[in-house]
Amino acid sequence: MDFLKNTLAATIGALVAFGIAFFMFFVFLAAIGSAEPDTKIEKESVLQLKLNQLVEEYLGADPNDPFAAFVQDRVGFDQILKAVTLAKTDDRIEGISIEGNILSLGWSQINELRDLLIDFKSSGKFIYAYNEMYPQRDYFLASVADSIFLNPVGNLDFRGLASEVLYYKDLQEQSGVKMEVVRHGKYKSAVEPYLNDEMSEENRMQIKALLTSLWNQLTDAIAEERELSVERLNEIADDLLARRAEQAKELGLIDELVYEDQYYRILSNRLSGIDNELAANDKPNLVSLNKYLRYAKTKRLYTGKDRIAVLYASGTILYGEGGSSYIGQESIARALKRIREDRKVKAIVLRVNSPGGSALTSELIWRELKRTQETKPVVVSISDVAASGGYYIAMASDYIMAQPTSVTGSIGVFGTLPNFSELSKKIGVNPQWVETNKQSRGYSVFGPMTQQNYDEIKDGIEQTYDIFLDRVAEGRSIEKDRVDELAQGRVWSASSALEKGLIDGYGGMYKAIEKAAELGETSDYAVQSFPRYKSEFEQLFGDLSEAQTLILARISKAFIPEPINNFNQQIEQLKAKENQIQARMPFELNIR
Repeated sequence: MDFLKNTLAATIGALVAFGIAFFMFFVFLAAIGSAEPDTKIEKESVLQLKLNQLVEEYLGADPNDPFAAFVQDRVGFDQILKAVTLAKTDDRIEGISIEGNILSLGWSQINELRDLLIDFKSSGKFIYAYNEMYPQRDYFLASVADSIFLNPVGNLDFRGLASEVLYYKDLQEQSGVKMEVVRHGKYKSAVEPYLNDEMSEENRMQIKALLTSLWNQLTDAIAEERELSVERLNEIADDLLARRAEQAKELGLIDELVYEDQYYRILSNRLSGIDNELAANDKPNLVSLNKYLRYAKTKRLYTGKDRIAVLYASGTILYGEGGSSYIGQESIARALKRIREDRKVKAIVLRVNSPGGSALTSELIWRELKRTQETKPVVVSISDVAASGGYYIAMASDYIMAQPTSVTGSIGVFGTLPNFSELSKKIGVNPQWVETNKQSRGYSVFGPMTQQNYDEIKDGIEQTYDIFLDRVAEGRSIEKDRVDELAQGRVWSASSALEKGLIDGYGGMYKAIEKAAELGETSDYAVQSFPRYKSEFEQLFGDLSEAQTLILARISKAFIPEPINNFNQQIEQLKAKENQIQARMPFELNIR
């Protein structure tokens, strides 16, 4: 028997060793292949802006990570902004071609990119756009182009905005699995789907206000570029007048109906200045976005003796290390320590794109930012969303900027705990407890919530909410009673937030950097990004448990249908013990 065990152990060990060696061989090849990236760009080229990759706010890849070459399925939004900015002054780039469908950009990210594309056109260069079908998100970006082209059998989906919220009360009753909920704030409806079968009037009101504000921003921007009235755009949306390609062209939303090969010939004509279709090449010199991003990595937008530190906080706020897709206090704290100790850093931009999460983690990050703010000014740049915990951490700042399409506020707190007591009865599981004191047992997922359980959690919720009000009152110089009126978990559009004093102004990342330089009293500066994150592969060979979490998340995203995956992620995030008290956005804002 021992012989078999030893043989099996030796065999498994050999296979593992062989697998690691095989894997490291490819790492070596990747390192050789990426040592001299192809960044040669010909004159009279067109930058091909295809956004069909997974885009994250900031990847934070470590340049010394030997496994970075394997992470090719994602791109940083910060790098896309940098690429478009560089292309404006790159003599080899004559124009930009916006093609394909957007995979993962949010509305405010598109708006920020759109602003840079408008600035790109101010240099005298052109922008064309082509697609075989235009969803609304894609058309919003394409509307900035000088000319918009659509496949003759394609379509344009222009119908207004809607948000779908799923409710689970009946499912809980039928399954015997429920979420116990404690909350503060009449608008704090992240937990509403677990309590009701229908949407509350408060939730319906705030979602309607958000959608209306966002739609107004979109139609105003499109109307200006396409020289159409907002009233006409709403008529088109109400009656789906642009759903066919011919109709979209007649209405002025599309300029020409062409096939892809014809579009590329039109690009060639534009570059050569020749109108004769037969005289042009079939394709112009197209530079892919990925290739231009490799070139952009070799360039700096800012050079100077001082530093502006840009600290990225993107994703759900969870207790722990943190990464490119979630915010943890450990990586943020390390980065802020480096920033505080660096005399060259004169100011900080905190780039936030988060719906919130763990209240404890939000407080820990706020504290580190507050310590840093004592010696260096902090400017917050809101991307798509800085709500609840995302807004909480923004309170340790001197100035807050957002896009007109950003979402913020949601000053409120809730607690959720999964409960399997009804399911336990159904399947014949009978829990028993032995205790030394009255409160020894605490809360158990296998027993019903007691009044003592509820009171204990409610006390924590009220305490956290009160601290949240203090943070906002101090950070925004608003009376605490007034903050409470604006709070209650309500989410605000950027325009409403500006009106009510929750933010200070509009602007994207680069305007925030300029503001930080102004507050830091420097005009001679470079920009340094924080934090640095390990790739999943590097973590696999360092911290197996952390890598397992990341890899499983990637697998679930690839193979599990999105609605089920989103529900599973919500349950996993809400049931973690350290996340029982949540400062989170009051609903999953899925706008389509």
